[in-house]
Amino acid sequence: MHEMFELGMEWWEFVVRAVAVYVVVLLLTRMSGKRSMGQSTPFDILVIVLLGTAVQNSLIGEDTSLPGGLILAATLIGLNWFVGFLGARSKRLNEIVEGVPVVLARHGTIYWEQVKRCNVSPADLEVAMRANGCEGFGQVELAVLETSGEITVNKRRADGDD
Repeated sequence: MHEMFELGMEWWEFVVRAVAVYVVVLLLTRMSGKRSMGQSTPFDILVIVLLGTAVQNSLIGEDTSLPGGLILAATLIGLNWFVGFLGARSKRLNEIVEGVPVVLARHGTIYWEQVKRCNVSPADLEVAMRANGCEGFGQVELAVLETSGEITVNKRRADGDD
Protein backbone atom coordinates (compact mmCIF):
# COMPACT_ATOMS: atom_id res chain seq x y z
CA MET A 1 0.00 0.00 0.00
CA HIS A 2 2.91 2.33 0.77
CA GLU A 3 4.24 2.03 -2.81
CA MET A 4 0.99 3.44 -4.15
CA PHE A 5 1.80 6.83 -2.58
CA GLU A 6 5.59 6.89 -3.06
CA LEU A 7 6.79 8.88 -6.08
CA GLY A 8 9.29 7.13 -8.35
CA MET A 9 10.90 10.47 -9.33
CA GLU A 10 10.85 14.08 -8.25
CA TRP A 11 7.49 15.88 -8.60
CA TRP A 12 8.93 18.46 -10.99
CA GLU A 13 10.08 15.72 -13.38
CA PHE A 14 6.42 14.77 -13.87
CA VAL A 15 5.65 18.39 -14.78
CA VAL A 16 8.58 18.61 -17.23
CA ARG A 17 7.60 15.31 -18.87
CA ALA A 18 3.95 16.37 -19.13
CA VAL A 19 4.87 19.71 -20.71
CA ALA A 20 7.21 18.05 -23.22
CA VAL A 21 4.67 15.38 -24.23
CA TYR A 22 1.84 17.95 -24.41
CA VAL A 23 3.81 20.21 -26.74
CA VAL A 24 4.99 17.39 -29.02
CA VAL A 25 1.53 15.76 -29.25
CA LEU A 26 -0.05 19.18 -29.90
CA LEU A 27 2.41 19.82 -32.73
CA LEU A 28 1.87 16.35 -34.20
CA THR A 29 -1.91 16.69 -34.13
CA ARG A 30 -1.70 20.13 -35.76
CA MET A 31 0.57 18.73 -38.48
CA SER A 32 -1.85 15.89 -39.13
CA GLY A 33 -4.56 18.35 -40.15
CA LYS A 34 -8.05 19.28 -39.08
CA ARG A 35 -9.82 16.25 -40.48
CA SER A 36 -7.86 13.80 -38.36
CA MET A 37 -9.18 15.26 -35.13
CA GLY A 38 -12.39 16.90 -36.22
CA GLN A 39 -14.84 14.05 -36.67
CA SER A 40 -14.29 10.78 -34.90
CA THR A 41 -14.47 7.67 -37.01
CA PRO A 42 -13.53 4.27 -35.56
CA PHE A 43 -10.07 4.75 -37.11
CA ASP A 44 -9.68 8.15 -35.38
CA ILE A 45 -10.70 6.71 -32.01
CA LEU A 46 -8.17 3.90 -32.46
CA VAL A 47 -5.43 6.45 -33.19
CA ILE A 48 -6.36 8.48 -30.10
CA VAL A 49 -6.27 5.41 -27.85
CA LEU A 50 -2.96 4.23 -29.32
CA LEU A 51 -1.50 7.72 -29.02
CA GLY A 52 -2.34 7.72 -25.32
CA THR A 53 -0.70 4.34 -24.90
CA ALA A 54 2.35 5.40 -26.91
CA VAL A 55 3.09 8.43 -24.75
CA GLN A 56 2.30 6.75 -21.44
CA ASN A 57 5.88 5.72 -20.66
CA SER A 58 7.15 9.15 -21.68
CA LEU A 59 4.87 10.62 -19.05
CA ILE A 60 5.23 8.23 -16.14
CA GLY A 61 8.72 6.80 -16.57
CA GLU A 62 9.01 4.04 -13.98
CA ASP A 63 6.50 5.64 -11.60
CA THR A 64 3.15 3.98 -10.99
CA SER A 65 2.15 5.90 -7.88
CA LEU A 66 -1.18 7.60 -7.34
CA PRO A 67 0.38 11.04 -6.66
CA GLY A 68 2.45 10.74 -9.85
CA GLY A 69 -0.65 10.12 -11.94
CA LEU A 70 -2.46 13.00 -10.24
CA ILE A 71 0.48 15.37 -10.83
CA LEU A 72 0.45 14.40 -14.54
CA ALA A 73 -3.32 14.83 -14.82
CA ALA A 74 -3.22 18.23 -13.10
CA THR A 75 -0.32 19.37 -15.29
CA LEU A 76 -2.03 18.29 -18.53
CA ILE A 77 -5.35 19.88 -17.56
CA GLY A 78 -3.52 23.01 -16.44
CA LEU A 79 -1.61 23.20 -19.72
CA ASN A 80 -4.81 22.77 -21.68
CA TRP A 81 -6.47 25.58 -19.70
CA PHE A 82 -3.40 27.82 -20.08
CA VAL A 83 -3.20 27.32 -23.86
CA GLY A 84 -6.92 28.12 -24.09
CA PHE A 85 -6.44 31.19 -21.88
CA LEU A 86 -3.59 32.49 -24.04
CA GLY A 87 -5.39 31.58 -27.28
CA ALA A 88 -8.41 33.62 -26.21
CA ARG A 89 -6.13 36.64 -25.83
CA SER A 90 -3.84 36.16 -28.82
CA LYS A 91 -5.30 35.73 -32.30
CA ARG A 92 -1.94 34.55 -33.66
CA LEU A 93 -1.47 31.88 -30.97
CA ASN A 94 -5.06 30.74 -31.45
CA GLU A 95 -4.44 30.36 -35.20
CA ILE A 96 -1.29 28.33 -34.51
CA VAL A 97 -3.02 26.03 -32.03
CA GLU A 98 -6.52 25.81 -33.53
CA GLY A 99 -5.77 26.58 -37.18
CA VAL A 100 -7.89 28.69 -39.51
CA PRO A 101 -10.94 27.77 -41.60
CA VAL A 102 -10.13 26.71 -45.17
CA VAL A 103 -12.37 27.46 -48.15
CA LEU A 104 -12.96 24.25 -50.12
CA ALA A 105 -15.46 25.60 -52.64
CA ARG A 106 -16.98 28.90 -53.72
CA HIS A 107 -19.63 29.81 -56.30
CA GLY A 108 -19.92 26.22 -57.55
CA THR A 109 -16.15 25.76 -58.02
CA ILE A 110 -14.48 23.07 -55.92
CA TYR A 111 -10.86 23.81 -55.02
CA TRP A 112 -9.59 20.27 -55.39
CA GLU A 113 -6.01 21.10 -54.38
CA GLN A 114 -7.30 22.55 -51.09
CA VAL A 115 -9.54 19.50 -50.61
CA LYS A 116 -6.53 17.18 -51.06
CA ARG A 117 -4.20 19.34 -48.97
CA CYS A 118 -6.69 19.18 -46.09
CA ASN A 119 -7.15 15.40 -46.43
CA VAL A 120 -10.86 15.77 -47.12
CA SER A 121 -12.27 12.93 -49.16
CA PRO A 122 -14.68 13.81 -51.97
CA ALA A 123 -17.20 11.56 -50.19
CA ASP A 124 -16.96 13.69 -47.01
CA LEU A 125 -17.52 16.83 -49.04
CA GLU A 126 -20.52 15.25 -50.77
CA VAL A 127 -22.02 14.19 -47.42
CA ALA A 128 -21.76 17.78 -46.16
CA MET A 129 -23.31 19.03 -49.40
CA ARG A 130 -26.26 16.63 -49.14
CA ALA A 131 -26.78 17.57 -45.50
CA ASN A 132 -27.24 21.16 -46.67
CA GLY A 133 -29.52 20.38 -49.61
CA CYS A 134 -26.96 20.61 -52.40
CA GLU A 135 -27.52 18.01 -55.09
CA GLY A 136 -24.36 18.85 -57.03
CA PHE A 137 -21.19 20.94 -56.86
CA GLY A 138 -22.86 23.70 -58.88
CA GLN A 139 -25.27 24.35 -56.00
CA VAL A 140 -22.48 25.13 -53.52
CA GLU A 141 -22.14 28.82 -52.72
CA LEU A 142 -19.45 28.24 -50.09
CA ALA A 143 -17.91 25.16 -48.47
CA VAL A 144 -15.52 25.63 -45.57
CA LEU A 145 -13.44 23.20 -43.55
CA GLU A 146 -13.83 24.65 -40.07
CA THR A 147 -11.14 24.52 -37.40
CA SER A 148 -13.21 21.82 -35.67
CA GLY A 149 -12.84 19.55 -38.71
CA GLU A 150 -16.50 19.99 -39.68
CA ILE A 151 -17.36 20.96 -43.25
CA THR A 152 -19.98 23.69 -43.48
CA VAL A 153 -21.76 24.26 -46.77
CA ASN A 154 -23.93 27.17 -47.87
CA LYS A 155 -26.25 26.42 -50.77
CA ARG A 156 -26.44 28.83 -53.70
CA ARG A 157 -29.67 30.72 -53.89
CA ALA A 158 -31.75 30.00 -56.94
CA ASP A 159 -32.50 32.91 -59.30
CA GLY A 160 -35.49 34.81 -58.02
CA ASP A 161 -35.01 33.80 -54.35
CA ASP A 162 -34.86 36.94 -52.25
